[in-house]
Amino acid sequence: MFGFRFIKVPPTTYLLRYADGKVRQEGAGLSFFYYAPTTTLVSVPLASKDVPFIFADVTADFQEVSVQGQVTYRIARPHETAGLLNFTLDAGGRYVSDDPEKLGERVINQVHVLVRGEVERLTLRDAVRGAEALAGRVLAKLVDAPAIASLGLEVLGLSIVAVRPTPDTARALEAEQREALLREADQATYTRRNAAIEQERAIQENQLNTEIAVENKRRQIEEAKREAMRSVREKERQIQREDMEGSVALEEQRRQLVATAAENARAEADARAYAASALAGALGGLSPEALEVLASTGMDSGRLVALAFRRLAQNAEKIGHLNVSPDLLRELIDRDGAAPSA
Repeated sequence: MFGFRFIKVPPTTYLLRYADGKVRQEGAGLSFFYYAPTTTLVSVPLASKDVPFIFADVTADFQEVSVQGQVTYRIARPHETAGLLNFTLDAGGRYVSDDPEKLGERVINQVHVLVRGEVERLTLRDAVRGAEALAGRVLAKLVDAPAIASLGLEVLGLSIVAVRPTPDTARALEAEQREALLREADQATYTRRNAAIEQERAIQENQLNTEIAVENKRRQIEEAKREAMRSVREKERQIQREDMEGSVALEEQRRQLVATAAENARAEADARAYAASALAGALGGLSPEALEVLASTGMDSGRLVALAFRRLAQNAEKIGHLNVSPDLLRELIDRDGAAPSA
């Protein structure tokens, strides 16, 4: 109304109000009334901005790669930015130029220059494998780049998501890496089999050593047994010799005893013969009755009774009548050992 208007900006926007070619008011998050015909508003965004990028570059070994990433920046010095780029607002609150959109392109172009310089010094394999290191080197150079500093910008971060070769090159790298992996797998298989063979050989050597030790022990035991058997047989032969010598000595003693006994028997027989001859010579002149009397000398009563009965039997024709009492018969039977009658 009558050219007066009201504006209000968020804290992430730095607003400058120019009037008569001078800055009358500035700051972040301002709100005020202004007179549109004589006022110029410059709105500089302070919020950080993420700008993705993807570049196609050539490595040191002339291989094409695509570098994909993102850069984050913000406007740290609004006065410098507003002095180089047109951030003026029109009556409808829109920018009157496309400089605000081109600010991101300027940052991306600077990033591209730095990335290209780094990629051209790397081989394909180093570029593909060193995305993080590449991002670190580019960020360090981007922070100190004069073009970035002159625009009043502050680079907050830079990330490189991937560095990819062309499909044909990627397949070649994959094939080469696949072959390398296969060779490593073959080497691992060979190493594992070789280790298994070594272990099997060690096991067989241990078994052979064990068998040799067992065989040596068995031989020692058999040798000890044979030595013990030889010792036992030697002792048996010694005992047999001693027994034989004892038997020979015993036989010799027996022979001597037999000879002595025979000699004693001959001497005794000679003595008996001599005594009998002498007795026969002494008794040769005696009558049979006298000899019988002499023979009965020293006999027991039973033999004397038997002799008396024999005499009676010899002179039976001269005996008319003979009485023998039962007591005498019982006594004779008892002396002979027969049981008495009831």
